Amino acid sequence: MGVEVLEERVPSWETFPFSLPAVRALDGLRFTTPVTFFVGENGVGKSTLLEAIAIAFGFNAEGGSRNFNFASHETHSPLHEAVRLVKRPKGPSDGFFLRAESFYNVATEVERLGAVRGYGDRSLHELSHGESFISLTMNRFWGDGFYIMDEPEAALSPTRQLAFLVRLKDLVARGSQFIIATHSPLIMAFPGATIYEISDGGLREVRYTETDHYLVTKRFVNDPERMLERLFRDE
Repeated sequence: MGVEVLEERVPSWETFPFSLPAVRALDGLRFTTPVTFFVGENGVGKSTLLEAIAIAFGFNAEGGSRNFNFASHETHSPLHEAVRLVKRPKGPSDGFFLRAESFYNVATEVERLGAVRGYGDRSLHELSHGESFISLTMNRFWGDGFYIMDEPEAALSPTRQLAFLVRLKDLVARGSQFIIATHSPLIMAFPGATIYEISDGGLREVRYTETDHYLVTKRFVNDPERMLERLFRDE
């Protein structure tokens, strides 16, 4: 699978979101491994790219499967209108778009549709944020799917993030493909994944141990006292 930006559909490269360096570098991007990560600082366009790919694939902008059709507050960018997906010959039999910021709205829509049974046979609103996320991946993600996830770590403790990696491995073994935007050095450690770092300089493939997330976390864990002393002194 891959993604292309059609220049003839870009109204202006000087306006958001087309002015983002990552969007300019997006053309011809291919997802050649079962798991692809988008990483980078806040505000560089990770969620914007993920959202455009999801909508172009047919997912609801606020999340859910391709059968979801609701909107509580439309804020998505027009990038999806200029994006074309290059799909594999045999399409996935399942799919879901999960974004942490609007998961509550998705859970509400699940109840409105009377689809609770397919999500663990218990209201997602009755569970903690982390429990509802794990229930979603265990009960609703069936495999042979295309899953897009925006900052899944927002719901998960470190231990639950490790449990998510186990579930990720299981779903990949079932022929699934994932595109995930994350800040978590635990989640992005998934073996064999492709990592694209998004910055003001554009988009480039990096190794796990080259990411700021790994490097900063490693420095802090190895010597938190010294790191905090330096941080507070600089302040």
